[in-house]
Amino acid sequence: MVIDGIEDYYISGIPEEYMISQNYPNPFNPVTRIKFELPQAGKVMLKIYNIIGQEIRTLVDAYQPMGIYEITWDGKDKRGQRVASGVYLYIIKAGDFVQARKMLLLQ
Repeated sequence: MVIDGIEDYYISGIPEEYMISQNYPNPFNPVTRIKFELPQAGKVMLKIYNIIGQEIRTLVDAYQPMGIYEITWDGKDKRGQRVASGVYLYIIKAGDFVQARKMLLLQ
């Protein structure tokens, strides 16, 4: 499914715990994939931030059924503009689970 230029899809399976994987590839150009697992249904937020904490883009902000998901980020901000090379953070919040990881965009 593609929503607002973001491709994501559901992968069958029932995870045992919350998890967000390291993006792949990393470093990346021009796109990268982020996989996350939800052991129970609930509200999920997955956002991209620059290294100084400014929000770049929201990839997920919705209720999601339990399962395994993979989403693609195209290196663009919320206005559809390509972002500069550098370190970015992606943060997931699902229930009480919060985790952040770093990724590197090279142009």
